[in-house]
Amino acid sequence: MISQEDNERLTQVKAGTPVGDLLRRYWYPIAAVSELARHPTKYVKILGEELVLFKDPQGRLGLIDAYCGHRRANLVYGMPEDAGLRCPYHGWMFDRAGQCVEQPFEETLNKCFKDKIKLTSYLAEELGGLIFAYLGPRPAPLVPRWDLLVDNDYWREIGYTMTACNWLQTVENIMDPVHVEWLHGVFRNYAAERSGHDEFKRRRVNHQRIGFDIAEYGIIKRRILAGETEESDDWKHGHWLVFPTTQKGPDMLRFRVPVDETHTAQWYYSAHPFNEGEYQSEEQMPLYHMPSPELDKHGQPQFQFLNNDVDPQDNAIFISQGAIYDRTKEQLGESDPGVVLYRHLLDIQIKLIQAGKDPLNTFRDPAKNIRIDLATEAREKFLTGRGESPLGMRRRYAPRFKPLD
Repeated sequence: MISQEDNERLTQVKAGTPVGDLLRRYWYPIAAVSELARHPTKYVKILGEELVLFKDPQGRLGLIDAYCGHRRANLVYGMPEDAGLRCPYHGWMFDRAGQCVEQPFEETLNKCFKDKIKLTSYLAEELGGLIFAYLGPRPAPLVPRWDLLVDNDYWREIGYTMTACNWLQTVENIMDPVHVEWLHGVFRNYAAERSGHDEFKRRRVNHQRIGFDIAEYGIIKRRILAGETEESDDWKHGHWLVFPTTQKGPDMLRFRVPVDETHTAQWYYSAHPFNEGEYQSEEQMPLYHMPSPELDKHGQPQFQFLNNDVDPQDNAIFISQGAIYDRTKEQLGESDPGVVLYRHLLDIQIKLIQAGKDPLNTFRDPAKNIRIDLATEAREKFLTGRGESPLGMRRRYAPRFKPLD
């Protein structure tokens, strides 16, 4: 367990807090490219800040304060033009840097008034069908070009959910191998039985050994299951917690994005081999909603969401821990060294930025950011049955979940 003071320090995300300032040194997904193809503005909340993302008619992205500097109308209703985003209420125009550049009517009396009005603005860039935001100090680092984001020879899909809990409990879960045996094994089978879907049951796996290593891009999580050895790729390669908040498996990236102290946006990015004759542009990547099931109106589990896919099971448990998990009451055991290691790594990176240095995974040299390979285990047989291909062993999510309209 840790003190209440330390728990608050690790979970706060606003600017001026230790973790909040650290998290602002990184790029996070805030939208799918397909969303702005459908409509050129989107309301975004991230790291405690309310913003509007927009794309102008020339295809340039802007990310500015969500509220107009005049009478605080929400600019998600704004109209993108070549010069910026025009507020629908009185026509004030803000460019991509947040500067007010036009004030109809006001300019008839005071042509300089607009020069005094500037909204907060941040950087936004597209990569791999996602739009990433950076809220930290300038000069900004490069958007990391992780392998799956730049490989165009796979069919990709994007899932999204908003989970009613603090960001840290979603990330600490990545450092917890043994929960797979129980939550995604024993409980999954129980939920399948309760919901009348015995076909979703899986054989139980048994963890014999777990291990964690701090590596170039974060922490590698390893495991040996019953019948395996250190030559098995679950141990030999493992898979990544890409610091600070991303999980990387052989065919997926899972981005945990802090929204505020009690909400976390999660983006599910999955890659699969193309079917014969398939083609996909970034705007065509399916976008679906991943369930984050809370208890139903009777205070009981919603087993229809918990009987098969691992992500809704994780999300239900994240929510069950409370909006902000009370770590003063936890009792960590032999299965938890990864959780402790991650908290130590957070402290190390906080000290780095307080000393004026770049934290882990800060990329500034374009030559080293062409394609960043993150080798992982070749399969996740404990989740999906047996399969030898590092990609494509999961069924596609999008046909099974509700599209995001």
